[in-house]
Formats: sequence, C-alpha cells, structure tokens
Amino acid sequence: MSDHIYVGNAAADAAGDRGWLLGHFKPPGDPRHSDEVEIKWGVHPPGDERAQWVKGEERTALLVLISGRFRVELPGRSVLLSEPGDYVVWGKGVDHSWRAEEASTVLTVRWPSVPGYRVG
Repeated sequence: MSDHIYVGNAAADAAGDRGWLLGHFKPPGDPRHSDEVEIKWGVHPPGDERAQWVKGEERTALLVLISGRFRVELPGRSVLLSEPGDYVVWGKGVDHSWRAEEASTVLTVRWPSVPGYRVG
C-alpha cells in the first residue's frame, strides 16, 4: 500500500514540472497521476505574467493566493488577490490571463486534467 502514498514538499517538487504537482502528466502508477484534477504550486517573481490570454479553456479553475499580490484578468473583470486565502474560480470557456504584482505564491486547482493541453 505504501506505493499509493507520496510525501513531498510543494516548493521542491514544483521546481521539476513548471509548478505542477498532480495531473495526467505524472507517470501512471505515481500517486500524483490524475485524469480528474491538476494542482500547481506557482511561485512568481514580481512582474511575472501570462502575456498571452488563455483562450478556449476546457477546464474549471480555482486559484488561491498563498502570499503576495496576484491579479487575474477575466473578460470584463480584473480580480486582485491581495490577502492570503483570497481566491477566484472560473469555469469552462472563460478566457484569462494573470500578473504577479508582487512576489507571489498561488495554488491552482484545475479540472479535469486534459492530456495534450498546454499553453506555452
């Protein structure tokens, strides 16, 4: 049963896969492999941004601020996450972009985990 358990550190593990801790992209048999959900520990320096909007999103997303100031741009709305625990949720089909206004750490949960989907 111990092969179904993984213990790690989000900051250390995130460095190995662009921040992603769990999702379809982890090897089958790894407890962090999931077709249902993706989880990311995002560490962003000040000014880090997704300059190109994500369009045609196929997943629902939850983004929770751990530390810093982080702005999420949505159609017709700009959301500033400024207090630890502030969060925003958006659904399928909602385009988005983001910018770290200060050094920020954010936890992102997306579902489902969609193979082959990646925005550069």
